[in-house]
Amino acid sequence: MEINIKRVYEPWSKQDGFRVLVDRLWPRGIAKDKAHIDLWHKDIAPSNELRTWFHHEVVNWPEFQRRYRDELKAMPEIVAAFCAQLAGKKKVTLLYGAKDEERNQAVVLRAFLCAGLSQ
Repeated sequence: MEINIKRVYEPWSKQDGFRVLVDRLWPRGIAKDKAHIDLWHKDIAPSNELRTWFHHEVVNWPEFQRRYRDELKAMPEIVAAFCAQLAGKKKVTLLYGAKDEERNQAVVLRAFLCAGLSQ
């Protein structure tokens, strides 16, 4: 399975494959009927506490990654259910709303999933 990441505000493309929003909150200004989102998985997103703490501050990025991975490890049932929903998909695009394309939860989630898929 190929897992890509993309900002939800970028135009939809057929090349995206199965599109999954991995934000806890619905992105501002995006109409649900025009978002081309196949799955919105709020539970796989960082907790509200972690999201608020991170506040997309570059200095918090290393600690955010560690804490988010810890959250994912602490909810194996949710991760397993998420992976089951992705099973059989050739291409998956994880969508996020943050402005920072290098430091966001989709980056961490993709690395976490890819590490698990390679085991």
